[in-house]
Amino acid sequence: MSQSESTSTTLRLGVLRADSIRIKILVLAVLATLLPSVGTAWISYLENKRALEAKATEELSSVSAQTARDLDLWAKERRYDLRVFASSYEVTENIGDIARGGSASAHPRVTDYLKSVSDRFGDYDELLILALDGQVVASSGERPAAVALPADWQARLRSGDFIAGTPYWDPVSQQPEVVVAVPILAGERVLGTIAAEVSLLGLTETLRTFAPGEAGAASLLTADGNLIVSSAGASAEAMQLPYAAETIQAQLDSNGNPVELADVTGERVLSSMRRVPGLLDWIVVAAIPSSEVYAQLARVRRVTLSIVAGTLLVAAVLGYALGLIIVRPLVRLTRAASKVAAGDLDVELVATKGGEVGYLTEMFSDMVARLRTSRVELERLSVTDPLTGLDNRRRMMESLQNEVLRSRRLEHVFSVVMADVDHFKPYNDAHGHPAGDEALKCVATVLRDALRDVDSIARYGGEEF
Repeated sequence: MSQSESTSTTLRLGVLRADSIRIKILVLAVLATLLPSVGTAWISYLENKRALEAKATEELSSVSAQTARDLDLWAKERRYDLRVFASSYEVTENIGDIARGGSASAHPRVTDYLKSVSDRFGDYDELLILALDGQVVASSGERPAAVALPADWQARLRSGDFIAGTPYWDPVSQQPEVVVAVPILAGERVLGTIAAEVSLLGLTETLRTFAPGEAGAASLLTADGNLIVSSAGASAEAMQLPYAAETIQAQLDSNGNPVELADVTGERVLSSMRRVPGLLDWIVVAAIPSSEVYAQLARVRRVTLSIVAGTLLVAAVLGYALGLIIVRPLVRLTRAASKVAAGDLDVELVATKGGEVGYLTEMFSDMVARLRTSRVELERLSVTDPLTGLDNRRRMMESLQNEVLRSRRLEHVFSVVMADVDHFKPYNDAHGHPAGDEALKCVATVLRDALRDVDSIARYGGEEF
């Protein structure tokens, strides 16, 4: 490995690269935190949403059912009142005379009775007596007007039924009203009809009592889906706002189970619709804005996201710190390996306690120590004669060159003495190579013992020194 390659490796370990150990540890830490956190948060979100929807559904179903029962009770009270008015002696005894044009005092007596009743019962703006042909024969008002009743009102009166007309906005009293009527009976015989213009403004208080939630509303609709009154009040413009027929039908088919839809103002709401049982062909609507239903869910979502984000941040910081703890020893090992690869064995690593990285550092330090020892030995062997232990010819030539340069620099002389062993070849041939080697070793020992500290001796070759 070249110096540039080793430097490049060190830099790769020190920089946040996609394939670096530090990034892998960081990604692993984030994923290990993210997956369970997101899974837990999602399950919590779904459970909270289900709980909030169940709570809103229960409240809306209860409100719509209770409101419908109260409105049915309201209608029955109106019927009871009208039947009491119709059974009065002043009505039953004088209506026949009025219809026949008989007694002149009959009409004033009926009119006075109707006015006294109207004054006593504030819910009835006007009471009227109708003949069988629908003509108004007496009224508590100053100017009796024609009364709008259903087309089949006469047939229904003959069966003794309660009749309720279509709610409308009265421009004079500036309030919503409806005409209700019951037959005036004399035994089994129908003498006429007593009708009343009933103010519906009082129903807003009833609806307001049952309005669900903080911003929810309870409303009353006609069978066609037109708004009559709501807990927010009533107005001529509001009574012109209709629900879509398919929306009403789908709601009624759900048997009061709330569904999310757009109300008459276009706002998204969770709504429950029920028919008013009994006398009135009206529909009760209980609705809570979707924003209110899921407001707590939005808060839970924000808190959950904050917790997940904080957890991820902590995991990222811990992962990054863990990466540094693991990578730093590896960086030191890489730099040391780069120096060793470049031939520099003067490397010292700080011992890392425990773990795989510590073991690797220990093994690397031991390897470098062995290499250093081997290098020293190799260097010694490269300049030493293996037989005599003296400097070899290569080392002698290096020493001679250094002495020549120093002599020139210091302008002094030095001596070179050449020596050889006489009659060595006949001795070696006669006694063998081992004996010759021993003779050379003895000569080397004698020469080494005779040297001064400043001198050097080398085996030049063969028996020459």
